[in-house]
Amino acid sequence: MSDDQGRAFGFEGTWRDYAPIAFTNLLLTIVTLGVYRFWATTRTRRYLWSRTRFIDEPLEWTGTGLELLIGFLLVLVIFLGPLLFFQFGIQALVLQGHGDIAFAIGAPLFLLIFYLGGVARFRMVRYRLSRTFWHGIRGGSDDKGWAYGWSYCWRYIVAMIPLYLLVPWAMTSLWNDRWSAMSFGPYRFSAKAMPGQIYKRFLLFYLVPFIMFIVMAVFGGAMFATMSAAPQADPSQPPAGFWLFFAALFIGIYGVLPVIALIFYAKFFRVAIGSLSLDTLDFHFTARSKAWLKLILGDVALVIFTLGIGAIFLSYRHWKFFVTHLDASGEISLSQLTQSTTAAPGQGEGLADAFDIGAI
Repeated sequence: MSDDQGRAFGFEGTWRDYAPIAFTNLLLTIVTLGVYRFWATTRTRRYLWSRTRFIDEPLEWTGTGLELLIGFLLVLVIFLGPLLFFQFGIQALVLQGHGDIAFAIGAPLFLLIFYLGGVARFRMVRYRLSRTFWHGIRGGSDDKGWAYGWSYCWRYIVAMIPLYLLVPWAMTSLWNDRWSAMSFGPYRFSAKAMPGQIYKRFLLFYLVPFIMFIVMAVFGGAMFATMSAAPQADPSQPPAGFWLFFAALFIGIYGVLPVIALIFYAKFFRVAIGSLSLDTLDFHFTARSKAWLKLILGDVALVIFTLGIGAIFLSYRHWKFFVTHLDASGEISLSQLTQSTTAAPGQGEGLADAFDIGAI
């Protein structure tokens, strides 16, 4: 009997079963110069979905590699020109002394890219729900996400005005809007995450960099003052405190700050999924900061000690982590579960792929 036998969600895959898929995907992606990665993603999802049980039935992934390729090519054709101009044309205008023209063109282009990032997040969820089947029933949304993209823009702009203090409000409200526009079968999702539930963790994440800056400024000032008052016998050799300062700075930037960010993200994920419901089903996510930290450290160790080859197992690890900590309570009537009438998108998540959004 598996450890998750009593949970609504369970994962029954093993890394040994997934290994042939992972190595084959890697080989074919290399041989095809990256083209096969769309089919590699599809093979991975089919395996992971088929090993994921919800109540009494495994999930099924019905998306195809061709859909992902078409979505990527559409984005490439439509948006490659503006993005290349933003990358090189704006720089050329600035170098030629036309900073005002560069700003007049670059600001709307930057807003467009930011807008498309919001649309990508919405359409990624919409596409994945439309290709996920359970008992022959799929999800989806009739909303195409264009209005959500503008909401994504203005809410984050408003959140930034008071020195980013409204970021929790933007994150939770956008989560609510995105999921409340989705459905599965005949039922609409409902999300009611509240910013107050994550605000303490956000303030910790927000204030720690300022505290670190003040401490480092005081410590650095005292150290350099000591160096000036009592010069070293060998000026070419910096004092021990000099290296201690930079060691503390390195640990703070690459150790403390990422951990604080992880603590905030873990809380947000629990609150966001905990606010989600589908008819009479209420969802829960149990992973706390320690579990997330073990996942990330395991990822780093796997990649380092396998000289990068272990990266092919990251999708497997992340999906297993997600499903293992996901649960639901309530009841669902199969007799009332009818097929979704939402329009299924004809191509894959090209925007999300272009913006590198989504882990799997």
